[in-house]
Amino acid sequence: MPELVTIATIHTEFPEKFGIPRQSGLVPQLRGTIIFEPEFRNPDAIRGIEEFSHLWLLWNFSKAKQNGFVPMVCPPRLGGKVKKGVFATRAPFRPNSIGLSSVKLEEVRIDETLGPVLVVSGADLMDKTPIYDIKPYLPYTDSHPDAKGSFAEEHKGDHIQVVFPEKLKAKIPETLQDAVLHVLGQDPRAAYNKKPDYVYGMEFSGYDIRFTVSDGILTVRDVVKVTSDLKKIK
Repeated sequence: MPELVTIATIHTEFPEKFGIPRQSGLVPQLRGTIIFEPEFRNPDAIRGIEEFSHLWLLWNFSKAKQNGFVPMVCPPRLGGKVKKGVFATRAPFRPNSIGLSSVKLEEVRIDETLGPVLVVSGADLMDKTPIYDIKPYLPYTDSHPDAKGSFAEEHKGDHIQVVFPEKLKAKIPETLQDAVLHVLGQDPRAAYNKKPDYVYGMEFSGYDIRFTVSDGILTVRDVVKVTSDLKKIK
């Protein structure tokens, strides 16, 4: 069987894993830009893709590597203490480091230099994540409203109140403010790492957003511009 090849790379606001939504679609305000590798920049390869509203992305957990097969993992949503079979979870540490995300297709364009460019929303991928494949989402067969979600179903509505002082929010471009609020509202902390009044830092689009959580309320304490190699593709 031939090796998987990277067909494209996605650019997002997350240079680090911390803060990325735990599933695709949870924060539809997030935008990602997909740039194809040079050998896959033939516009014919995406002909007709604009006729679909959503896409499946198959991608590489490029920052989640392990040695050997581990059959049991501890899902963060269960506090990091309860073990489940790796194939009964979406944990990143797998025999094959393949991720699967459903995203909304927002824009299709042809760039003079980069060739076909896809803009998607709701992506749960880190910046510069390699993409193995892109497939259309078919609602008549891919959607199962009555499907069971096991332990993940219990946490689908998890949300935390966010206090973001206006003078700090103003440091972030207005076009990104709504996305930041929704990302913070998902509570970026791992279930097993929730320290009262501890100052957490989440890098988002070149800003270090520092916050604390106390009595179920997340409060942003500072927003600091950082030097980052995060490249914006407009």
